[in-house]
Amino acid sequence: MTKFPKSTYYYWGKKMAQDNPDQELEDLILTIFKENDENYGYRRITDELHHRGHQVNHKKVYRLMKKLGISCIKFSHKTRKYRSYKGKIGTIAKNRINRRFHTPYPYQKLTTDVTEFKT
Repeated sequence: MTKFPKSTYYYWGKKMAQDNPDQELEDLILTIFKENDENYGYRRITDELHHRGHQVNHKKVYRLMKKLGISCIKFSHKTRKYRSYKGKIGTIAKNRINRRFHTPYPYQKLTTDVTEFKT
């Protein structure tokens, strides 16, 4: 036998016996979602509910859609890797050194290099 307060027992008994107060709204959300080929997200469903005369907050619609497990997948953003390479841009300098880096005088040949690290 579990030990918890008597008030908790009666509280949960009463709570489980209650009907879902949002059942009508959930059914309406599902109906709107199915009518529009599952292309409506919570914003458009909220607008449609307002158009049909129901005053409901967009956060509540979002919460109920999450509870029902429905979401718009047609217009969702696809994640992709970031690539900064845009091809050959501008002119490429001629290779005048040809890997001959040794010189008799200091600072006769100066070179640079650009390296990018992902972080």
